Amino acid sequence: MNPRAHAIRIGLQRGWTEFKLSLRAPEDMSFYVVWGLGILIYLFVNRDNAVEGTSLSVAVLALPGVLAAMVVFGAVVGPAFTLVLEREDGTLLRAKSAPFGLDAYVAGQVLFQFLGVLPMLILLLVPPAFFLEGLAPQGAVGWVVAVVLVVLGTLAMLPLGFVVGSLARKAVHVSTGAMMPIMGLAAISGIFSPITVLWGWLQVVAQVFPMYWLGHALRWVFLPPEAAALELGGRWNLLGAFVVIALWGAVGLALTPRILGRMAQRESGSAVEARKVERLQRLA
Repeated sequence: MNPRAHAIRIGLQRGWTEFKLSLRAPEDMSFYVVWGLGILIYLFVNRDNAVEGTSLSVAVLALPGVLAAMVVFGAVVGPAFTLVLEREDGTLLRAKSAPFGLDAYVAGQVLFQFLGVLPMLILLLVPPAFFLEGLAPQGAVGWVVAVVLVVLGTLAMLPLGFVVGSLARKAVHVSTGAMMPIMGLAAISGIFSPITVLWGWLQVVAQVFPMYWLGHALRWVFLPPEAAALELGGRWNLLGAFVVIALWGAVGLALTPRILGRMAQRESGSAVEARKVERLQRLA
């Protein structure tokens, strides 16, 4: 077998093992359950509350943005924190020392992070299908498109998570300075409020990144055709959404091993040991 393919296969096996272990971890499962139930309660309570001036319920209008936000922040925060922690404990350094080790590491993280969004995805898609009227007017095709979008959106956002993790010196920095650009991009992406209310130049910036297109395509899935009036140009652009999201995913995942390689060049066994000593001193 090709050495690189063999390394990637080992990485995928590691990702699958980590996912199975996470399902047995109470703290991980409680995160899915608490957040998932909280969002479901919000959607259920607002299922009959119509948005002023429209026939859409608040819950139906909110669901595409909730799903897009779940993908965006889940695919960025998860790998960013993991990367910082595994850089500190020497995992990344060991991966760099093995043949095609960084390719294996990226493959494992991609599978683990993707599988990690599945519990929340199931919680947010299955119950609303039964209590929200008028959801996904595209029918079965729309549901298939939604699943494909979540997969592609996760793959497109994961490289940004690795970039955030490579910039953060410590885990605490991920949720402070390193995440600020991602939060800013999410704010102008239209997943929280209509992008048409923003200045023109912000609309152009938003369209460069996959967040806008993920939210746009999910709105096509879950909202009626007349909701296109809220979009840029007053129309849907599903093909453009798939092209942008797929390009971000393909280019980003191709560059990620190089980004991690540059990051790992700054690491050494002595630096890892020094961080371990520092952690022990803080715990003492």
